[in-house]
Amino acid sequence: MSILVIFDVNSDTAVLSSTTESVAETVAVELGEGTSAVPVAGLGPDSLTGVKLLVVGSPVAGWRSPPRLQAFLAQLRPGTLRGVRAAAFDTRARRSLHGNSAGRMSRALEKAGAHVVAPPTGFKVDKRAGALAPGEDTRVAAWAGLIASALRR
Repeated sequence: MSILVIFDVNSDTAVLSSTTESVAETVAVELGEGTSAVPVAGLGPDSLTGVKLLVVGSPVAGWRSPPRLQAFLAQLRPGTLRGVRAAAFDTRARRSLHGNSAGRMSRALEKAGAHVVAPPTGFKVDKRAGALAPGEDTRVAAWAGLIASALRR
């Protein structure tokens, strides 16, 4: 089974971007063999041929995903992801007002025909430490485990 974890980075949010990449890599490891974590740069809908599970992640930038990821998702027409399972996450600063990029990405995946198998989830980042906030690494592993269990059904 081909599993793809696509992530985007935003040079304006360096700490969130590096953490997003780290979360994507952790999710890929948790999902196991046959899983690749790749940046969205240069990808298009044709890159999804044969993918059975698609996980998409990005930092929250101005209440949204970075423009490059938004453009990628906008290319996905209804039916493009028929038969594909999907999930979305974002990384966000530890404050109450941050936006819900994961929710927007999840809706875009559904509109393209994907079956979303895990709730869109935001992982908090401690910008001063330059890493996930305490306890978030456990949440990442649990979320990836939820996705993995959906694959076994």
